[in-house]
Amino acid sequence: MDKELVAFGGFVALFIMMFLRVPVGIAMAIVGVGGFGLLTSWSAAFRLLSQSPFSTVTDFNLSVVPMFILMGALASGSGMSRDIFEASRKWLGHWRGGLGLATIVTCGGFAAINGSSVATAATMTQVALPELRKAGYGDKLSTGMIAAGGTLGIMIPPSVIFVLYGIITNIDVTRLFIAGILPGLLGILMYAITLRILVRLKPGEVPQFEPAPWSERFASLRSIWPALLLFLFVIGGLYGGLFTITEAAGMGAMGALIIGVLQGRLGPKQILECFILSLRTSAAIFLIVIGAFLFGYFLTITQTTQNMVAFLVDLPVGPYGVLFLVVIVYIILGALMDELAIILVTIPVVFPAMMQLGFDPVWFGVVIVMTCTLGMITPPIGMNVFVINSLARDVSLGTIYRGVAPFILSDLIRLFLICAFPIIALLLPNTM
Repeated sequence: MDKELVAFGGFVALFIMMFLRVPVGIAMAIVGVGGFGLLTSWSAAFRLLSQSPFSTVTDFNLSVVPMFILMGALASGSGMSRDIFEASRKWLGHWRGGLGLATIVTCGGFAAINGSSVATAATMTQVALPELRKAGYGDKLSTGMIAAGGTLGIMIPPSVIFVLYGIITNIDVTRLFIAGILPGLLGILMYAITLRILVRLKPGEVPQFEPAPWSERFASLRSIWPALLLFLFVIGGLYGGLFTITEAAGMGAMGALIIGVLQGRLGPKQILECFILSLRTSAAIFLIVIGAFLFGYFLTITQTTQNMVAFLVDLPVGPYGVLFLVVIVYIILGALMDELAIILVTIPVVFPAMMQLGFDPVWFGVVIVMTCTLGMITPPIGMNVFVINSLARDVSLGTIYRGVAPFILSDLIRLFLICAFPIIALLLPNTM
């Protein structure tokens, strides 16, 4: 049977199943095993199906994923997001648009200990949206800020997407984590600038408050030290080479648990809920990973990767022309697919070509991960938008999309800056 025809049919079947709402991991597994069986033998395909899931879930390198997810769940359960928001409001709330700026800063701060865009958006919808409404902010601006701020969860370490990218490409995950810090901070800065521009254009829509007393400002700092300590412990230890990425994940989860218990915010019931939440999230991610690995065997046997590498390298547009085309494709895919699925399906095909064109693997990882974050807020899917809509049912999807549009433009500018000046991503990793 013609391999190219089977490969084409496999991709068509994959996208049809995803369009029909078949879970991404299951769709990739069906295509992977089915295609492998057509081109080899069904006994070999079923043997692959029986062995690959077990080898995946028992892979020591992947143990970092549930540990970081547990760390984020415990941090969320102990109320760190609310502490960061209250402190940010005390220090920034007296500026015009300051409460919105506090929301963006809180999204970045919580992302630094949570590592999940969806979790950040969901938490901030519950924490910040009521306060923004109470202060007189419109739903369009409020939900737009929260949706955009949630995307910082993927870029600022720890990040599950960076972990999976590093495992697939055999790149040091620690370097990827450190590379995401400056682009993540740049994202916070550019969101703040975007907000200030919106405030200047329509100052009457954004209220201004009296400054909080200095005593309250400094008192608020006492509540955020656990989050700051946890972030510095995990990322500082990685940067200083004190422990590996897997050790960092385990100690980060234990640190979040100890802090929550000592503060009296995590009792047996709350701890059990955090474990159940992290178990469900980890199971969903591992289902996608297993499906992607099975699909990867299919790509290998059809030689799709080699053919795509040759096609991209031979394009008469130069390396940056190919990069531009790849980024456009990722933006389109990000608006239609889950970001985990995008990374796991496409990176084995795209990464070898980009390396042949001479791009830095760590920098390329930052570019691709950031491009995937655009899909979290881009129509017609936009996972963060749907999460906010599910929690704030009285706010329409159209309202949220209109509110997030200026921040999408800000992200596109940031993406251009990182592509034009790779040092933004590579400065910190190069000092390790």
